[in-house]
Amino acid sequence: MHKGSCLCGAVSFEVSGSLPKATACHCSMCRKSTGNYEAGVDVKKSAVKISGDADIAWFHSSEHARRGFCSTCGSPMFFEFLKADLIGLMLGAFDGPTGVKVSEHIFVEDKGDYYEICDGAPQHRTVPGAP
Repeated sequence: MHKGSCLCGAVSFEVSGSLPKATACHCSMCRKSTGNYEAGVDVKKSAVKISGDADIAWFHSSEHARRGFCSTCGSPMFFEFLKADLIGLMLGAFDGPTGVKVSEHIFVEDKGDYYEICDGAPQHRTVPGAP
């Protein structure tokens, strides 16, 4: 069981089972919504129990997804795929160690000019396998 929460504790989640490999997204939307790049894991919605629904604000950032954040403290928490049974959980929201490492970087051509990607993980222009 892995647990996480926002900065103020109004929104929390629990994930049953092990966590998949993590991805770092460097697209402009992720950079603007998190203040840097987004590092997260995508898990089946059925594996996540979310508490504090009344404190979650959702922003439809595209026709494919919406982003959830705590309406009290502003912590980015979720990236929900609208047409898939997956929800992205921000790694920074987890309480304690996750045991995962970033396995790949996506949308690297959009990354900020103020940092370098130096971890040796594969880097992709888009999402691998996407049209």
